[in-house]
Amino acid sequence: MSAASRPEVQSRSQDLLAGLSIAGLLLPEAVAYSSIAALPPQAGVIALFAGLLCYALMGTSRFAVVSATSSSAAVLAAATASLAGGDPALRLSLAVGLVMMTGVLFLLAGLFKLGSVTSFIAKPVLRGFALGLAVTIILKQVASVVDVHLTESNLVRFLPQLLEQWPKWNLAGAGVALVALLVLMVCARFRRVPGGLIVVALGIAASQWLNLPAYGVKLIGIIDLALEMPQLPNMPFADWLRLGELAFAMVMILYAESYGSISSFALKHGDRVSSNRDLLALGASNLLSGLFHGMPAGAGYSATSANEAAGATSRLAGVVAAAVVLLIVLTVLPYIALTPEPVLAAIVIHALGRALSLQPLGRYFIWRRDRLLVICAVAAVLVLGVLDGLLLAVAISVVLMLKQMSSADIQVLGQMGGGHDYVDVQRHPDAREIPGVLIVRPSEALFFANVERILGGALRLARHAPAAVHTIILSLEESPDLDGTSIEALEAFFLQVRAEDKLLILARLKHEAQTVLAQLPALEREQVLLSGLSVDEAVQQALKLNA
Repeated sequence: MSAASRPEVQSRSQDLLAGLSIAGLLLPEAVAYSSIAALPPQAGVIALFAGLLCYALMGTSRFAVVSATSSSAAVLAAATASLAGGDPALRLSLAVGLVMMTGVLFLLAGLFKLGSVTSFIAKPVLRGFALGLAVTIILKQVASVVDVHLTESNLVRFLPQLLEQWPKWNLAGAGVALVALLVLMVCARFRRVPGGLIVVALGIAASQWLNLPAYGVKLIGIIDLALEMPQLPNMPFADWLRLGELAFAMVMILYAESYGSISSFALKHGDRVSSNRDLLALGASNLLSGLFHGMPAGAGYSATSANEAAGATSRLAGVVAAAVVLLIVLTVLPYIALTPEPVLAAIVIHALGRALSLQPLGRYFIWRRDRLLVICAVAAVLVLGVLDGLLLAVAISVVLMLKQMSSADIQVLGQMGGGHDYVDVQRHPDAREIPGVLIVRPSEALFFANVERILGGALRLARHAPAAVHTIILSLEESPDLDGTSIEALEAFFLQVRAEDKLLILARLKHEAQTVLAQLPALEREQVLLSGLSVDEAVQQALKLNA
C-alpha cells in the first residue's frame, strides 16, 4: 500500500467506527423522540433514515448528523394537539402535513439563497427557550415513567397535577428509569460505547425475565416500518394554511438548532460549509420524512458532537450509521418492540441533561446584556407551553431585530487628520467638518421602519448647521439594497433638498440600490448625484462643483 493511500484508508476506517458508534445512539433516541411527538415509534426511525441519507448526499458539514430532535418533536406534539381536538387520525395527518410543509419552506429558503440569514432567533432567546423546553420535556417524561396522565400542556399547570398524584405513581417504572439512567451515565464515560443500545438490550431482557408488564410497566409496542406509497394528507385548505404558519416556527427552531451545531463544528475544525446547500439538505430530509409519515429532522448538537467525538472524518459516517440502523431494524425489530417505555424516557432525559446547564445563560448576566430576553424565553415555555412559547420566542427575536434597526442613529462625519478617512465627529472630536458640506451616514441599513426618521434627521441637521450648507453627502454603505418604502422616502428627500437649493450626493451606493434609484424620473433627480464614490471622492466632487 502506498504512503498516499494510507491516510485515506485510515479516514475510511474512522468513519466506519464512528458510524457504528453513533448508530447505537441514534436509533434509541429516534424511537424515544417519537413518544415526545405523540407519534408511532417508526416515525422517528423514518426521520432518522431520511435525515442521514439526504444530508450525506446534499449537505456540506462532515460532522452534522440530521435526525429526529427533541425540540422539533415537542413543537410537533404541541402543534398537532392544538389543532386535532383529540382525533388521533387527524393528528397523524396534521403531523405529516406539518413535516412536509417544513420541508417545502426549507427548500424554498435554499432555492432563494436565504442561507446568509443565519437565524431569526437571537442566541439568548434560543438558549432560554432550550432550557425551558428541556425542563418541560424532562418532567413530562417523568410523568410518563410513573404512569401519570397529564391534561395540561405547560409546566405551571401540569407540575401540580404530577405532584398531587404522588400516591398513584408507578414505582416499578421509576426504578427501571433510574437504573437505565445510571447505565447511560456510566456508558457516557466511554466515548465509543453505545449506551443507548446497551440500555435497550438490558431493558428488553428485564421485561422478559422480570415480567415488567405485570408491574404496570408499559412496552413501546410494535414498530411497523411497512412503508406506504407517498401521498398528501387529505385536509381542508384552511388546515394547510394553519400548518404553513406553524411550519414557519418549526423552520426557525430547526434551522437555529441545526445551523448552530453545523457552524460551531465548522469553525472548530476550519471547515467551509454552504448554508444554502444545507437548507436544501434539510428541506429534502423533512419532505422525504413527511412523505413516509416520519418526524421533523434537524442537525441536533448532541448527535453531531457524538459523531465528532467518535472520530468521523466525512459524511460517510452518516451513511454507515444508516446502514447499521437498517441492519438492526431488519434483524431485531420485533425485539425492540419489547423495550420498556421508562427506558426510552431515560434516554430522553439523559440526552437533554446537557440543556439543563445554566452556564450558557450565566454569561448574559455577567455581560449585563439580554438578561430580560433570557428570562422571557424561559418563562414563555414554562408558562405558555411549548408551541406558544416558541412563537413568542420568535416574535421576541423579530421585534428585537426591528427595534435595533429602527433605532439606528445618523452619524455626522468629519475628515481625520487631513487624510482620506472620514469618521464620526461625536466619537472623534478632533475630526474636521468640511465647510459648506454636511456628510451623514446611517448606522444601519435603510428600511421601512427607520428611513423617514433618518432622512428627516439629515434634513434638520442641514437646516440648523452653524454655517450654510450647499451640499449634503449621504453615505449609504450600510444599505446594499432598498425596499419600496425607502425608495419613496428618498424620492421625497430628493425634492426637499432641491427645494432648498442644495446639492445631494449619494456616496458608497451599491449597484442594486443605484440601479433602482436611477429609474426615478430625471426631473426628480435634478441636483442629485447617484454614485459609488467614496466619501472623500464625494467631498472633492462637491467642492469642485461649488468652487
